[in-house]
Amino acid sequence: MQIKTYNGQTIEVDITTADNTDSWLALPALIDPHVHFRTPGAEQKENWESGAIAAIAGGVTTVFDMPNNTPSIVDESTLDAKTNLVEKQLINVGIPLRNYFYLGATLDNLAEVEKCKNKIIGVKIFMGASTGNLLVSKNEAQEKIFKKCAELGLIVAVHAEDDDLINEQKLKFPTPTVFDHGKIRPDTAAQSAVAKAIELARKTGAKLYILHTSTALELDLIKKAKQDGLAIYAETTPHHLFLDESAYETLGTLAQMNPPLRSKSDVAALWQAVEDGTIDTIGTDHAPHTLVEKSLPYPQSPSGVPGIETNLPLLLNAYNNGKISLEKIVKITRLNAQKIFSLPDNNDWVIVDLKKEQPIKNINLKTKCGWSPFDGWKIKGWPIYTILNNKLYKI
Repeated sequence: MQIKTYNGQTIEVDITTADNTDSWLALPALIDPHVHFRTPGAEQKENWESGAIAAIAGGVTTVFDMPNNTPSIVDESTLDAKTNLVEKQLINVGIPLRNYFYLGATLDNLAEVEKCKNKIIGVKIFMGASTGNLLVSKNEAQEKIFKKCAELGLIVAVHAEDDDLINEQKLKFPTPTVFDHGKIRPDTAAQSAVAKAIELARKTGAKLYILHTSTALELDLIKKAKQDGLAIYAETTPHHLFLDESAYETLGTLAQMNPPLRSKSDVAALWQAVEDGTIDTIGTDHAPHTLVEKSLPYPQSPSGVPGIETNLPLLLNAYNNGKISLEKIVKITRLNAQKIFSLPDNNDWVIVDLKKEQPIKNINLKTKCGWSPFDGWKIKGWPIYTILNNKLYKI
């Protein structure tokens, strides 16, 4: 059968169905440039078998995986070992998910960055501490990494939170609760780190990719840097677009992530930045933890939420509510990432039913952690088939 695409063309798909297909549409399959599939070292939360199934369920056929594993992926040896594990797990599950890997930056692994330059999608710097033990908070070390990446033509991806400022804030909350999470990691911590990263990019000529942008303060800096002609790109996440800090009231530590949820005005600024192009991509920052782990008292509870399955449904629901166009969804979930990271084109598609209505339910999720902060949300617009490497997967 022929199915219309978002831009008015058609694709031929081997599907026989009695369903009404008038509301079906084919979109380019998604690239998720920010996932944590937890291999190696934390497979109780996720692995590449469950992660690949979850990706397909979300219309995603390409992922970029982060380096804060156990052990951290900081050299050629750990990278090769991880790559081998991933390949085996994908073979086990029969899903040839397209995959790319970040190398984690440390204080002393510049030689490893050079050795791995043709094996990685970019280098990630944690400017503020988060999950794992990767942290490069000193300006001198950061500059060396930016300079090396500029020389090698590698993108620098930054977790932009000012670690010194966060540590100062922690002193103000000797017995913190999850309601203090956003105060301990305030918007000014993100603003400070983004300002530093932009200046390092300006000084060294490195291409800069700012992960999980969450605040209006960051957006002001990013917009100015883009106007100055710098190669600066900004990602946001579905949880920062669809949730705000009021979610702590109902979700508690299930709404805990780094950077934290922000104010309603920050959320509005993010949507405006999606519209005007200041935000280039959506990365889900899919960071699963078990419910047992998330149930620990704050701050022992780990930061991070799953999101690879629910991103596209949330965006399609937003489209049905008049908040975003299909063309913009395609740009921020596929085309922009493909261009920024110079990825080869492919013929992967996700077929969506724009009129299908059903709630997000934890019981239906494929991620190993088995929960979502969006559990119970009523959604109109769902992926129903994903095409990866010419193979059709029913969702």
